[in-house]
Amino acid sequence: MRLRVLISILAVLLVLLQYRLWVGDGSLGDLHRLRGEVKSQQATNEQVKERNRALAGEVKDLKHGLAAIEERARSELGMVKKDETFYQVVEGKAATKSTTPPEQKQAPAQTPPDSESQAQTKAQP
Repeated sequence: MRLRVLISILAVLLVLLQYRLWVGDGSLGDLHRLRGEVKSQQATNEQVKERNRALAGEVKDLKHGLAAIEERARSELGMVKKDETFYQVVEGKAATKSTTPPEQKQAPAQTPPDSESQAQTKAQP
């Protein structure tokens, strides 16, 4: 009888430990989820490191080189050098819009092509 009680207690203990392993806090599911989060965070860290390297290079250029400063002044501030002419090319619908009012856009009524061609031939000598 004692052996049965001992086996029952051990079986219950084993079930409780297995429950915690599969479902509870720190389970295999949590471990898998955390590994995924770590991989995602590592990828984000690599992107940020690359951005930091690029920014460090840009800071170095701005501190030591005039070409980078000139490029920034031209692109971001729209500055031009002395005795330099700036041309801006505008493309798209804004460049092709007409400013005439709609009532002036309508062409007068045209005559049929046959009578028009006859009128032109009579006018020519």
